[in-house]
Amino acid sequence: MAGELFNLTIHEAAEKLRAKEVSSRELTQSVLDRITAVDDKVKAFVTVTAEQALARADEMDNLLAKGEATSPLAGIPINLKDVLSTKGVRTTCSSKILENFVPVYNATVAEKLQQAGTVLVGKTNMDEFAMGSSTENSGFFTTHNPWNLDTVPGGSSGGSSASVAAGMGFLSLGSDTGGSIRQPAALTGVVGLKPTYGRVSRYGLIAFASSLDQIGPFTRDVTDAALVMNTIAGYDRCDSTSINAPVPDYTRGLTGDIKGMRLALPKEYFVEGVEPGVEAAIRAAVTKFEELGATVEEVSMPHTKYALATYYIIAPSEASANLARYDGVKYGFSDKNAPNLIKGYFSTRDQGFGREVKRRIMIGTYALSSGYYDAFYLKAQKVRTLIKSDFDKVFETFDAIISPTSPTVAFKIGEKASDPLAMYLSDIFTIPANMAGTPGVSIPGGFSEGLPVGLQILGPALGEEKILQIAYAYEQATEWHKQRPPLN
Repeated sequence: MAGELFNLTIHEAAEKLRAKEVSSRELTQSVLDRITAVDDKVKAFVTVTAEQALARADEMDNLLAKGEATSPLAGIPINLKDVLSTKGVRTTCSSKILENFVPVYNATVAEKLQQAGTVLVGKTNMDEFAMGSSTENSGFFTTHNPWNLDTVPGGSSGGSSASVAAGMGFLSLGSDTGGSIRQPAALTGVVGLKPTYGRVSRYGLIAFASSLDQIGPFTRDVTDAALVMNTIAGYDRCDSTSINAPVPDYTRGLTGDIKGMRLALPKEYFVEGVEPGVEAAIRAAVTKFEELGATVEEVSMPHTKYALATYYIIAPSEASANLARYDGVKYGFSDKNAPNLIKGYFSTRDQGFGREVKRRIMIGTYALSSGYYDAFYLKAQKVRTLIKSDFDKVFETFDAIISPTSPTVAFKIGEKASDPLAMYLSDIFTIPANMAGTPGVSIPGGFSEGLPVGLQILGPALGEEKILQIAYAYEQATEWHKQRPPLN
């Protein structure tokens, strides 16, 4: 029995814990055994904290036995994307420049999960500093998709999505700057939620693009995503962008009833480049929503076509400013052989940063430079406002937007590595929600060529409860979320 525990959902495992059918140690050992068995193939983890996890599981079993641990997440083994600060546990951003960095504090989300009684089993691989769509840009190694080890798991949170898909954690937290939760969730067949900007504290998230970054969960089903949001959402005085608004019980809307809801289908999300199998799966989902009593209508969001170009001005600009702090003086890697301070800056950053990070720093520095700021960065911010206005207009009359999450299923490792533009196009349907600051969720929506297809549901600001309600109704009417990778 213990060998199969890693395949449970959070709510299934929580029921077994409350019924004393299993212990937290058994759940944790099952996950650690699974990591030992398959992570040499998947390569989802940068750091595994096995000894610490088992000690924590024993602690939680003691509290559960006394009735002192009441959270539905108590005793549940989890992992975190290696961009979230964890006190006493190495946090690298999958970059050589932070390879040996050990934070002295927890990110707010890590602290909330710890207070809820979760058991941290490790930190997951990612594209360096969250810059990428395939996890091939990690400074350490490439993560593989559990559905087909020759393909990518998406990115930048590919280690997190692959770990949940492969049974190496009941949940993982990732970060989403332009789709880095939803796109890998789509490619690995799990649920990935990007909350409204500011709904979940970013304190302790190592920044890529501060006006776009948002933390959210990877889970195996929608109920689990709602349970995690109940724990991590909320105002944080340590984050100046945090929204001070009441947090609902996100499980409340999981009724399966969406009769009378109006769903928008943007024609701009069905363009050249969408694989036929992906489009067929989404069209089938539209039919399913109609069978469930929702109305689906085509709409136009005309500024969508500018989202990719706008993103690749704003995000690198913010990255160039955020990454200026890595100078080899305060923390992280430092070239000790440099003859002077200035050359030390150059050589430290040259050796510490990978190619994609350097590319984005250079693009951002150029866009912010004197004489180009107005032409590029300022104009991009104005177009961002137009993209947001498209969403606002749709949400005046519709409950949510549905679309593909990714234009393709998982592609082969190395297929797009030498073509940055082709790689950037992987996020064409996820980036607009980051630009607008609105929430989005990707759920399993079928298969094409034997690989998962992601169905994206986008909602208005603070509309997580509504999109989870819609996602749950679809999930309960289909079997896609029950499929597991054929990984032995």
